[in-house]
Amino acid sequence: MITIKIGGSVVDGLHPSTISDLKKISQQEKVILVHGGGKEVTRISEALGKEQKFIVSPGGIKSRYTDKETVEIFTMVMSGKINKMIVGMLQKNGINAVGLSGVDGKIIQAERKKKLVVINEKGRKMAIDGGYTGKIKDVNTGLIKSILDQGYVPVISPIAISEEFDFLNVDGDRAAAYVAGKMQSDKILFLTDVDGLLMDGKLVKNLTLVEAKEMLPKIGFGMEKKVLAATEALEMGVKQALISNGQRENPISVAIANDNCTVISK
Repeated sequence: MITIKIGGSVVDGLHPSTISDLKKISQQEKVILVHGGGKEVTRISEALGKEQKFIVSPGGIKSRYTDKETVEIFTMVMSGKINKMIVGMLQKNGINAVGLSGVDGKIIQAERKKKLVVINEKGRKMAIDGGYTGKIKDVNTGLIKSILDQGYVPVISPIAISEEFDFLNVDGDRAAAYVAGKMQSDKILFLTDVDGLLMDGKLVKNLTLVEAKEMLPKIGFGMEKKVLAATEALEMGVKQALISNGQRENPISVAIANDNCTVISK
């Protein structure tokens, strides 16, 4: 079983061979898709007159600040526009897919963060209200397994639900990590718009879990979440995490072959 996280940049510039590659892989093993789409959320939010605010954690992780209005737009764009566009594309190419949000069947369960510690403009730590950001607690593996067993490819958007039934924004990479970990996927693949983890302009081809965790503070915005998610997936039992360029030809097969990508393993 493989869990694949498709970044928003990959969805926007989907290589024609990616779908046929996915079709071939899905005929050989079970595939779970989790997708992002943050740039589209930002574009539509701003078009609606809702300015987006981004925050940075003390660990250097950049994320969207999600208030009530933002989580509504986030849900609309992620679970509506982007999710159904991907499902439609897969169906058109003979892949029987089911589009779901993390809210459906409580697929992604999270706890609403009461406070967030952030770094302000002066470089100092400060606590702010947590808004509608979630910390993932559990995954409904039974529902995902049922969908897989019936021959469908689940396509999951990263909206979580809390015990109070709030809709919560959770990071797509980390949502994929939790799904992969709880489902005990053999591999997790992050398809992005670069070949993998680049340090000083060079591709880092192989890392152990320990090396990846030690390197985290040195990694720039965007990629640091993928490496963090990769380490979380490995700690939950996934055997191998791959970060690869989803805009190349046959990106899934190339990554599985450990060619021209970053491979993180225990």
